[in-house]
Amino acid sequence: MVVLAIRLIFMLAGGMGGYEIGELVRDNYLQNVNPDYHFVGFIVPIIVLVGLGYVIGGVFGRYVARLLNRFEHAIQDVPGYELMFGVMGIIAGFLIAFLPSIVLFRSYPGWVFALLLYVIFGVVGYVVAVQKKDELLEIFRPRHHSPMAAEEEEKYRSAKVLDTSVVIDGRIVDICHSGFLEGTLVVPRFVLNELQAIADSEDPLKRSRGRRGLDILNNLQRQNRVEVIIENQDYPELPDVDSKLVTLAKHLNLPILTNDFNLNKVAELQGARVLNINELANALKPVVLPGEEINITLLKEGKEPNQGVGYLDDGTMVVVEGGKRLVGKKVGALVTSVLQTPAGRMIFASLKDKE
Repeated sequence: MVVLAIRLIFMLAGGMGGYEIGELVRDNYLQNVNPDYHFVGFIVPIIVLVGLGYVIGGVFGRYVARLLNRFEHAIQDVPGYELMFGVMGIIAGFLIAFLPSIVLFRSYPGWVFALLLYVIFGVVGYVVAVQKKDELLEIFRPRHHSPMAAEEEEKYRSAKVLDTSVVIDGRIVDICHSGFLEGTLVVPRFVLNELQAIADSEDPLKRSRGRRGLDILNNLQRQNRVEVIIENQDYPELPDVDSKLVTLAKHLNLPILTNDFNLNKVAELQGARVLNINELANALKPVVLPGEEINITLLKEGKEPNQGVGYLDDGTMVVVEGGKRLVGKKVGALVTSVLQTPAGRMIFASLKDKE
């Protein structure tokens, strides 16, 4: 339908152009020619340009159809309120460009610059409105000046959104109990539903993890340092829990508390703030520098020949060169290098006594 409409537009434009050319040819070049040939000189440009419009309109129409198809798929992931602010930004840009365009439209080359001005201000208005949508929402959001409302607003401002993995993990209870994490913890209803689904699973391992997550939530609700709030807002049009979490966190302007590596990357790509407990644990591991001496029990052989592998109390892997023959024993080792990876920290060492 799009291709047909654009093709008809180009054919109509070609016909009008051919009509103008036919009149020009007749008036300037067919004055002394037999009037019977006037019709031929008039109709040929129309036929040629209509045919050219048919071809060019088909090519351009198919290109526009592909662009519209891509736009349709891209716009499905854009929230409605973001589109609304984008349209408002374009309208504001057009209004700003209106006054200088009045002067430019009075002259022939000026209307070209006026149209360019509308395009520039429209694009700038759209970008500014979309980028600053959160601040604009704050302007239009109703303000409650009662002390209780101000207290609730401040409490919600320092809240964190919990995902399923961090609840099942359980370390958040110890972090809250230690006092390093205070304020409000927001548990979305769809996360709670996922925990219940895991707890009702036929797989014993999943069932145990789900029940552990529910126990962790109950433990958090009994703590005095944090307050747990169940957020009922849902996004049924989104397919998975991770997408809903990112959308909710961006809507509430709150960070996501997680230990899921994939969710961490997806949230960062979409502009949501993330607090990763695994990164916190890596940051709190004691720093071991090359040349320091450590005592470690070698538990297994390494991947490379003649290597032994052990672990520090915090779970950091230590690879000891020449330790294969001493697997199962506690040895002294000198740290040679420390490697930081996305999965954690690895320490390479050599035996202190190589006899």
